[in-house]
Amino acid sequence: MVTKQVFYILTGYLFFIGILAHAKTPTSALSIKVYKQNEQRLKQEFKQNNLEWGSSVFIRIYKKSNQLQIWIMRKQQYQLFKTYTICYYSGILGTKIKSGDGQAPEGIYKVYPLQMNPFSNYHLSFNIGYPNAYDKANGYTGSQIMVHGSCVSIGCFAMTNDIIEEIWTLMEAAFNHKQIYINVFIFPFILSINAINSYYPNSSKALWKQLLPIEEAFEKRHQIPKVVVKNQKYLLAK
Repeated sequence: MVTKQVFYILTGYLFFIGILAHAKTPTSALSIKVYKQNEQRLKQEFKQNNLEWGSSVFIRIYKKSNQLQIWIMRKQQYQLFKTYTICYYSGILGTKIKSGDGQAPEGIYKVYPLQMNPFSNYHLSFNIGYPNAYDKANGYTGSQIMVHGSCVSIGCFAMTNDIIEEIWTLMEAAFNHKQIYINVFIFPFILSINAINSYYPNSSKALWKQLLPIEEAFEKRHQIPKVVVKNQKYLLAK
């Protein structure tokens, strides 16, 4: 039996999700200009790669190699579209734990339209959603972790302005075509048990081992695996 309190909580949660699902990407004079400048060229690149404009976007970041990958949905599977060079991120390999530690997070994140910031002090930006459920369960603190332009950062992932403009355009197109949220997976490096075990002592090794089966699941099917947080850990949903 659902109590009245639980009912109100569930109703509020569903209402909030409904708002997110129907929210539009915020715009500014800059973001509108950027979208118009990039749209036709990117549409042509989509056509050359047999992709449909506005298809779902998936973002994967590898910190060690300074890579941000954009994957686009094609026939129920994601296809790698482009790999961009991250201009700068601060800290060392290992996830963010507390506010002010200068670390960039690692883990499984989601970006909703309202997390897009066309008025950023760093050209354009989007909030990755740190702290997520895993971060909160482990008591990690901090906020406002972005992918943005201007090539300067403390705890964020900084791109050149040209690159963040292109990423912004792809994300906005996906949101305009009803993608509810965009998954952002952030890894220290290409994960394998050998790579993890061979790495010098790091407090994030336990996290990396949790992320490994998630990475393997995506590589197997090029589909986003369902991930849950339970007992302060990331787990693949059965």
